Amino acid sequence: MPAVAPLRDIGRPLDDPASLGRAVDELLTARTEPPVLLALGEPTHGIEAFPVLRNDILRHLVDRGFRSIVLETDTFAASVVDDYVCGAAAEIDTVLATGFSHGFGTVPGNRELVEWLRAHNAGRAPRDRVRFHGFDAPMEFSGAPSPRRALCSVHDYLPSALRPGSARDLDALLGEDADWTNEAAMFDPAASIGDSERARALRIVADDLASALRRAAPSLRRAHPTGYDHALAHARTAQGLLRYHAAMASPAPDRVATLFSLRTEMMAENLLAIVAREQRRGPILAFAHNAHLRGGRSLMPAGDEEANWGSAGALVELTLGERYLFVATDASPDSDPGTLQHALAEATTRRALFPAPALRAALAPAIGTGKPIARGHLPLTPADVDAADAVIFVTDTDGKQHRYW
Repeated sequence: MPAVAPLRDIGRPLDDPASLGRAVDELLTARTEPPVLLALGEPTHGIEAFPVLRNDILRHLVDRGFRSIVLETDTFAASVVDDYVCGAAAEIDTVLATGFSHGFGTVPGNRELVEWLRAHNAGRAPRDRVRFHGFDAPMEFSGAPSPRRALCSVHDYLPSALRPGSARDLDALLGEDADWTNEAAMFDPAASIGDSERARALRIVADDLASALRRAAPSLRRAHPTGYDHALAHARTAQGLLRYHAAMASPAPDRVATLFSLRTEMMAENLLAIVAREQRRGPILAFAHNAHLRGGRSLMPAGDEEANWGSAGALVELTLGERYLFVATDASPDSDPGTLQHALAEATTRRALFPAPALRAALAPAIGTGKPIARGHLPLTPADVDAADAVIFVTDTDGKQHRYW
């Protein structure tokens, strides 16, 4: 059996633009098919080192033909950022506050990203601009919005002759938005409207509207591609939100796990729609929590439950296959000996990329996992290495988390 190379020999340094470019190019050319979606994960939100790494990688990928970046933010709010980076007049503070959900506009690195995109795109033809997208569902951790905006957007977009009869009483079925946005419903199924007769009727309306939109695609999309794609996104969102509200009303023991998985399904659908829309312009860089982008199944704590669900990345990978490439990242300023984090830190000077197959072969069978360093940090495990194409480890960070929530 050949000797396993030491980790320091396996890692590819990312210490400067030149070494980063060589490592990323090696990763891309090693694929049997060029990736259309390179997914870069972070182990938690709010630590500056990971968005900075993302920005550095994006600048190199743009030189390699990538033409979009997709973040873990509300897919509709992201249009505010996209308009701005493509030249629209606006105040950047307003763009950061309204174009990012979850408070992510205040995360270090995101202002720099938006400013760089706007400067890069200035004077370029639309086909050469780097577009900005979000792939998250339009919801926050406290609950889900009313499906009114999504349903009415599709209804109003369709010509009157194509609107289904089930949507005739749409406004009455929706009722007051406050019925849907009650934050108590996140923790108390009885407070949710999601299993009411009105909500069940709206699920039929949403299905009928989506069907009408698809059937009319040849004429509607040809006349106005952007408007059609926007309506299609609203149709997907309406169906997803109504499924989510129904799950909120369920007292089942796996309720929270189901909510996680439904959000994940919406994320995956949005990612695939963006890939389809952007495929003629160039590949895409996606950036989100490792747990959303990894292959296989994801395990996240959900109260007293263990949510066991396929990540958005795993669902997308089923469609894209080798054209989906996932790079996980991690950091741990003070990791314990005998852990994956300590082994990677010992082999890294600043930032280093480790191809997953070589890394898996070099790890001790009984290697452990380090402790979380911040809120929401999920340290990489050996199983996470199995679900990745490469791992980037960062040592030049104190692990301090910016408070964005």
